[in-house]
This record gives sequence, C-alpha cells and structure tokens, in this order.
Amino acid sequence: MCGIFGTIAPKQSGMDRQLYTAIIRELFLLSETRGKESSGIAIRNAAHRTIHVTKEDIPSSELIGSDRYRAFLEAALGPEEHVELAAIAHSRLVTNGTQEHNFNNQPCIKDGVVLVHNGIVTNVDALWAKYAGRIQRQYEVDTEVIAALFRLFLAEEAGPVEAVRRVFAEMEGAASVAILINDAKQLLLATNTGSLYAVDGGEGCMAFASEEYIMRTFTGREGVKDRFGGRAVEWVRPFTGRLIDLGSGTATAFNLHNDLPAPRMEPVEPFEIKDHSPKAQAVERPVPVIGSEGRLRALVEFPEEVMRTIRRCSKCLLPETFPFIRYDRSGVCNYCHSYKPKGLKEDKRPQFEEVLKKYRRSDGKPDCIVAFSGGRDSSYGLHLLVKEFGMTPLTFTYDWGLVTDLARRNIARMTGKLGVENILVSADIKMKRRNVRLNMEAWLKRPRLGMIPLFMAGDKHFFVHVNNIRRQTGIHCDIWMENKLENTDFKAGFAGIKPNFDKERIDKQSTLAKLQMPLYYLRNFLANPGYLNASLPDTYSAFKAYYTEPREVYLLLFDYIPWDEKTIEDTLIGGYNWELSPDTTSSWRIGDGTAAFYNYVYGLVAGFTEFDTFRSNQIREGMISREEGLQAVLRENRPRFESMQWYFDIIGVDMERALKAINAMPRLYHKPMA
Repeated sequence: MCGIFGTIAPKQSGMDRQLYTAIIRELFLLSETRGKESSGIAIRNAAHRTIHVTKEDIPSSELIGSDRYRAFLEAALGPEEHVELAAIAHSRLVTNGTQEHNFNNQPCIKDGVVLVHNGIVTNVDALWAKYAGRIQRQYEVDTEVIAALFRLFLAEEAGPVEAVRRVFAEMEGAASVAILINDAKQLLLATNTGSLYAVDGGEGCMAFASEEYIMRTFTGREGVKDRFGGRAVEWVRPFTGRLIDLGSGTATAFNLHNDLPAPRMEPVEPFEIKDHSPKAQAVERPVPVIGSEGRLRALVEFPEEVMRTIRRCSKCLLPETFPFIRYDRSGVCNYCHSYKPKGLKEDKRPQFEEVLKKYRRSDGKPDCIVAFSGGRDSSYGLHLLVKEFGMTPLTFTYDWGLVTDLARRNIARMTGKLGVENILVSADIKMKRRNVRLNMEAWLKRPRLGMIPLFMAGDKHFFVHVNNIRRQTGIHCDIWMENKLENTDFKAGFAGIKPNFDKERIDKQSTLAKLQMPLYYLRNFLANPGYLNASLPDTYSAFKAYYTEPREVYLLLFDYIPWDEKTIEDTLIGGYNWELSPDTTSSWRIGDGTAAFYNYVYGLVAGFTEFDTFRSNQIREGMISREEGLQAVLRENRPRFESMQWYFDIIGVDMERALKAINAMPRLYHKPMA
C-alpha cells in the first residue's frame, strides 16, 4: 500500500541539522514509489516541546522541493544543534478518503496521537459502530480509527504496547504503523505484515521504512552513508513491533499476539501539535454533463436474446462472431479441434513440493515472490503457499490507477491475516488516468474492437517492476497464479491477429503477432489523429515492457494444483471474509477497474465477453457441462453498471456520451426478429 518511514535522533547522537534533513530527504524520495498522490511528515522536537506536522496532496518529490517545506523544516528543527528529534512520514496511495481533502492525508492527527499507516483497515465502519459514543469519527480515511482506538485503550490505563495489541486484535486488514504520542516520550512501530525495516545508526539514532530495498539503498546514499553505510537492515517481522525511547534510542521488541508484560508509557507534559499544512481549499470539479442515474441506466443495453440464440459451437460456447472461428459439419469449432487439454484437474502437489524444497527458507525470511493482484486466483494461491506449503512469500502489487478499492481491501485482508509483506509500486496515477482519458476520447470518435487493449496498456509496466524486485531482493523463485482458463486471444483477434494454438503460456505472443499488433495500432493512429497525444511515450514503453521483459524464471502454481472454483471461493470467503462485488455474480475480474467497460463493449457489439471464453475452456477441460457454462455466461455477461460508472468517473469521461457512442457501433450479429 502506502510508504511510511521515519528517523529518530536522541540528543547524545550528535546528529546535526544537515544530516537530519538529508536523512528525511532520501527517505522521502525512495518511498515515493509506494504512492504519489499525497505526502506528509511529523517532526517531534523535544527542545520546542512541539510536534510539527505538514501534509499536502502532492508527491513527495514536489513537497520537499517547495518553499513551504523549507519553511516547515526551519520551524520544526529550529536553530539549535543536537536536540532530541523524531520524525515519521508518509507517501500516500489513496485508498480510503480522497487526498483532495487534506484531513484525509497523513500523518493523521487525532486526540494527541500523530500516526502514519501503511495498509487498509477493512472493518473500519464496523469499528466505528462498535465503539460509537466512545470514539468520534471526523474524517473519511481508515487510519483515523486506529488513532482513535489507540488513544481510547491508552486512556483505559493500558501501556502503548497493550493498547496497540488491542487495536490489532480489533481490526481486520493490513497495517504497519508508526505512532507519536503527545504526552509520551516514545515512538511505537507495529506491523501485521512485516512491511517495516530499520537500520541502527549508532548512538541511539535509527531510521526505518516500508521496504528492505529502500533501507539498503538509503544506507549507501551520499549525505547519509557516513552514518548508516555498512549497517545491517533489521526486519520488523509480521505481528511484532518496537517501542523506542526517544531520549535514549533504546528499542524494546514485542509480539502483537502474546500478553507478555511490556514497558509502560512514560508520561510527559503534553507537547503542542502544530499543523503547518496549507489550509484546505474548496476543490473545483467540472460540472458533469451526464444525466441522472436513471437516464444512464436506461442507456445500458444487454442483448440477452442474442446471446441465447446466436449460433455457437456445439461443444463449447464460442459464437459465430468470434474472430477466426470456423465450424465443422457437426458444428464443432476450430478452437475445440485445436485445443490441447491442460490437465487442470490433475493434482501434482508432490511434484510442486519437490520444486519448492529448493527455495524454502528455515529462517522465516521471504523465499518466493508472488505477483499479487488481490484477485481470486492470486489470493487463493497465496493462501496455499503459506498454509499448505509453508512458504514465506513476498507479495508484489503494481497499482497503475485502475486497481479497484475492492481489490485493495482484499489485498489487505489476505496479507494482514497471513502475515505477509506486500511491496506496492505506485505509478504516477494522475498521469496514467489522464492517458486512458485521452485515448478513450479518441476511441469514442472512431470506436474499434481491436483498439480496446490500448486502454489496458498502462498496467504493462508490471513486468519491469517485478523483474526489478527480483534483482533488488535476490529472491529467485517467482510464483505466478496464471490461470490457463483465462486465455483471451479474441482481443488480439479483433486486431487481425490469428490465434496461436501452440503457445504454452497465455501471455506469450508469436514473433509475427508482435509485428502485426504495432502495425494495426499505427494504422488506427494515422486514421484517428486523436491517438497522437501525450500518452504515446507511456504506451510505447508499456508495450515494449510487455513484449521484451524476460519472463522465464517463474513457477505456475496451477500447473500443479487443481483449479476448482467452488473450493477457491469457499476458502476465500469463509476463511478470509474475502469481498465480492455487488454488481456481478462472478468472483472473476472484480479487482480490474477496466473489465466492466470492455466486457460491455464486447458483449454488446459481438454478443460475447471473456466469460464465454473462460467457460468454454472449462467445458473442454471437463470441469462443467455445456449447459452449465451457457447458464453461467448469461448471468455473468450482464452489464455491471456501478463498475462502469466508477470507471468513467475515475478517468474523467462523460459516461452518457460514451454509452451513446458505444451503443451506435455496428453489431457483428443479426438481431433476432421481434
């Protein structure tokens, strides 16, 4: 999720202003990859008896380059040298609460508690309801409930460790926190995922951040390496924490799950909390030119009768509008004739265990990298790796701006309960969404099915980042939850790319296809100059990453473990309270913010969606009958209005105008006679 970091410098550490400023600067810059939507910092100055705070809805690099930040540092650090200082800071990826309201940004200030939080509290509303009358909600951000409960439990004469243990016992989801208390001389760190790493700088000084790579890189940066260079990076393991005395720098480790005695809070006269943040200003939003929700819903079309009556393969479900489809005399399609069974019902756990033995570690440190979207397959695979195979995964998520809040909550549920670290790389989300908007505006002028993959180009940098993490961590075991049932060659088929029936992985493209696809895009770009916009450099680098980044060293979990939809859903919903989307009966694609849009277009224009291909592959594998598959797609192909509305709103495109343009597209089928 977000990035948190900080540093402490007891008076005796001899740390001067220049070094302290350099430490904060380097940690801000390194942590920006975890969120660019807002940033903030709190500095506790014992000489001033003040906790100074500032936060803004801008990236870290922009914040620390501003005159406002320089003025903040002057006020927070003061003219004195060698004073007791502590800082906690945050680089935010927005999950709960818009960053445009600064009270939702972090550090969160609540009841004398100043707190930064990485993660998501998934039962936030239930906690406010449970403690109604004892704590009061003011903001949208979920972090506020952690601060409110922490202060409540402190007031009940619990020490800070007991208080944070109670908070973690009450909350669901993922959380790594750093807490300053205005009436105590201690800093508290705690995590249920292990997304905290610290470096001891000697003489009581210390720095911490959300990722090991960030801390290792930090120790070698100019300006700080004289103090931190060569120092070991210590992992704050899942379900543990540190209570740090700010006077001496002494750290006491504790476990969140036991009730062993812990140090009590050492009270002091309350420090003043001074918020230097710019005053909140009204956010000007363009007046939408869309109609009422009722009028929008009336525009949504669902060709159900077409889907019931369209000619389909007599063995699977693929319709006559499917790219490059042919039927034999028995009505069986060429996709069925060319299909090679994948053995997805075969259980090869013993073979998988033999492979994992080569990588499994006995010291509790991460031994495999898991690409983690929060979707059902990656969530179930993560469950299996931890609970059944005893692995210690390091999960990785790339947020390019169209990962849904539901997916983020499910990521938090899984990592929080399993005690698994999640490395999140956040793109420049504003830029990514702008790019989608520019290309959508161009597409609506001349909509073509073959151009739809352009709207997903923004996530292709995923492959660059996962390779970077492999290099940064030195972990050589990649485990992917690729599901071979999800093959959707028809998307490229609408661009004139013939299906490759011999490919071993669903993400593989032939050399010819790698040439044909760019040529198809080029022709459409020239025919529709609206595509020649500011998104081009990002689109080019995205497809370059997709086609050229190596993907050779990884294991496919579902090559070994049978894929069974009911088992997966029962495990996730029953064991993790995994969340489903209210606007679909399917548990697939609910974390992808683009899916509702493109499936509406495919369903309306071609009479099928990617659910038809998924269920057809299940039929070929003998998992379901053809009748079961047909009934499933008639349910799953229904338009997801709420998700489409979110999509158009998030990219800033008028939904009414978009629906009218889509509805006007020529159909690939004949409508049934009335």
